[in-house]
Amino acid sequence: MARDPVCGMFVDEEHPAFTAEVDGRTYYFCSEACMLTFVQPEVERRTLKRLVYFSLSLGAVLMALMFYEGPLPLLPKMWWALLLATPVQFIAGWRYYRGAWGAAKARTANMDTLIVIGSSTAYFYSAFVVFFPQLAPSREVYFDAAAMILALILVGKLLEEIARGRASEAVRRLLDLQPPVARLLREDGSEEEVPVEEVMPFDVLIVRPGEKIPLDGEVIEGASSVDESMITGESIPVPKAVGDHVIGGTVNKEGALKMEVTKIGMNTTLQQIVHMVEEAQLSRAPIQRLADVVAGYFVPIVIAIGLIAFAGWYLSTGDFGLSLTSFVAVVIVACPCAMGIATPTAILVGAAKGAQNGILIKGGDYLEKTRELQAVAFDKTGTLTKGEIAVTDVVAEDSDGLLRLVASLERRSEHPIGEAIVRHAEERGLELPEPRDFEALAGRGVRGTVEGTPIIAGTLRLMEESGIEIGPETSAGAEELFDQGKTLVYVSTGGKVVGLIAVADELKENAPEAVARLKSMGLLVVMITGDNRRTAEAIAGRAGIDRFLAEVLPEDKVDVVRELQGEGLVVAMVGDGINDAPALAQADVGIALGSGTDVAMETGGIVLIRNNLMDVVTAIQLSKATYSKIKQNLFWAFGYNSALIPVAAGVFRPWGLVMHPILAAGAMAFSSFSVVSNSLLLRRFRPEV
Repeated sequence: MARDPVCGMFVDEEHPAFTAEVDGRTYYFCSEACMLTFVQPEVERRTLKRLVYFSLSLGAVLMALMFYEGPLPLLPKMWWALLLATPVQFIAGWRYYRGAWGAAKARTANMDTLIVIGSSTAYFYSAFVVFFPQLAPSREVYFDAAAMILALILVGKLLEEIARGRASEAVRRLLDLQPPVARLLREDGSEEEVPVEEVMPFDVLIVRPGEKIPLDGEVIEGASSVDESMITGESIPVPKAVGDHVIGGTVNKEGALKMEVTKIGMNTTLQQIVHMVEEAQLSRAPIQRLADVVAGYFVPIVIAIGLIAFAGWYLSTGDFGLSLTSFVAVVIVACPCAMGIATPTAILVGAAKGAQNGILIKGGDYLEKTRELQAVAFDKTGTLTKGEIAVTDVVAEDSDGLLRLVASLERRSEHPIGEAIVRHAEERGLELPEPRDFEALAGRGVRGTVEGTPIIAGTLRLMEESGIEIGPETSAGAEELFDQGKTLVYVSTGGKVVGLIAVADELKENAPEAVARLKSMGLLVVMITGDNRRTAEAIAGRAGIDRFLAEVLPEDKVDVVRELQGEGLVVAMVGDGINDAPALAQADVGIALGSGTDVAMETGGIVLIRNNLMDVVTAIQLSKATYSKIKQNLFWAFGYNSALIPVAAGVFRPWGLVMHPILAAGAMAFSSFSVVSNSLLLRRFRPEV
């Protein structure tokens, strides 16, 4: 079964009432109104406004006419009422007739079915009275009721569409971020403004201060700060220099930038965000399944209740007019539209709000699972830590001298630790001489000669294998650095260790705060790493994590997630790398960092655009807030119908509580509008950080 992307009702794909193809994908709709709303929202809103003005104007004249007792020109009052009501019934109400016919052909019933039954009953009975008054069981006519039913339902639909438009503003604003033209740098050095659609990967663009960056790319010349708040929610401009990535749609604040385009079209960050948000808005939470089951039986049950109310009042009172109005009121007030939009509207607003905060939630099922989380597992490297090895300590009598010698030797190494040492020396402005007799010792270190001094730099194991003497002070210093979770490079000359260089993958600044907030929410926080237990214990301690698993191979991370789930826990996995993808897929909720690989982001159910661990907390809070709105909407929709159907059926008539069909139409319209308005309150969401 397919789902109507507008109202959320299920549609039989084999016998659909209406279909439309958008961007190569086929969508199925329960009614023409839903199809028009999806395909042409602006046109639909303008059409609805015209129909509302048209039907309300004629409906108001009709109501005044029914109270008028004086003479009328040319025709009797009932004939004038028929002439005024007919355009409303078959012009303003034609969309509902077409929708009901489409549903009938698909062997189902929907909201249009109830509207058509209710308004047509009032109209055609009244027409029968006009044409055959001697045969009618009652001389009362209900043209005003038929017209105002359609008018008020159209008013409710218009208000609902306006509210939906507000909920979709975030996505439309994202689409408007991309500038229409780009300044292309030609091979002869000239600049030319071209439509952004004509730009290809590897083209070089010039972005001047104050201009929007047209597409994703890499800075190849210049330095500036870029306002990325519209994409990531980060209010502080981000410094950009050669080699840094820039996002299309963001604003260059200061210096001119020369950039090479890396992504175009649907592959850009902006388009991917829009795509993910739209997919989320079309999704549904598992809780909606209950509503779908109930709604599937709702229409025939409502018609049955209406017929019972008609028969009951007619048999007990003999008043045909009372019986007829009770039937019409029941089928109109019980339209299940509010049930159908209860979940989609909340997800629509929640997904858009998440995008504004740099959080992409891919679907309603992830919303529901996120609120049930009991444990959050973090990958260490690149997630809890910065993912960049850096020198933290140089322990020696002459630290710069030692660093200079080791960095000179490591220039010939391709190991990440060697690269970090060379980078640190260059940052300190040290001149690095050319080494001789260089030898890389796989997994242990390097050796060679620098300025006539033989040097060995590497692990403790290399020192022991080479018979190098390690003094007690050096051993004590090494123990202290080990306890801090750092990796050590021992440096020896003349058969003795003369210094230590410590490197570490530094913890992200907000990691301890994020962990503390998650723990305060009652969640178990777990760290998974391939590091040795000693290093893992030190990093976990600094992050405030009590439970960690060390020496876990990349392919074994998914087993760790399974073990946590085996303990009966609902688990979220937070990661950023290709080797995290299986664990992200296995977890109940996979949370991928936007700074990570495309594979990880594709696997994650939630994507954090910013490289900010506090967004894990925000994502959980937003999911809980959105799910809360879904429950409120469903409770309101079910409760509203359950309460008003007995009133419409006349159960409380002996106590003076009655519902005219016009009031029933207003109540039905208000029900749908109130559900959408309640969802819009999510736009006030603010992270509690």
